[in-house]
Amino acid sequence: MESLEKLKPLGLLLLRLALGVIFVYHGYPKLENPRVTMHAFAGMGFPGYFAYIAGIIETFGGALLILGLFTRIAGLAIAGEMAVALWRVHGIISNPMAVNNYQFPLALAAGAFALATTGAGAISLDHAIFRGGRGGRGAGKSARKSRDRD
Repeated sequence: MESLEKLKPLGLLLLRLALGVIFVYHGYPKLENPRVTMHAFAGMGFPGYFAYIAGIIETFGGALLILGLFTRIAGLAIAGEMAVALWRVHGIISNPMAVNNYQFPLALAAGAFALATTGAGAISLDHAIFRGGRGGRGAGKSARKSRDRD
């Protein structure tokens, strides 16, 4: 199992890249064509401006995941958005047996929450900027403890 532990940075990188690409892919069209998206959101019972909120969270949150920058914040924002989508759009509470209705957003929410709780890993800008730099924020005792956990 120790050999798998050495692959943890690569696993977190692949998870970040996969989720980031998916969220940028789904978020950018919401910002590119907001009128259509606002109409769709209104049809689901949301205020139209939620289209902008979802588009920003998905596009920029996804980009941050790809970069591995502010990963915990981006992951938490995306997981929160997916929780709302699961509840209000995909019916995880109203019809929990219809897994086919919510399996994709559930997997995305779980992956985003996993990144929010574990962080970006060693192959990330978070690690390079906040934990790996000399004399910066990464030089303190708490940063070494945090690095040992990653």
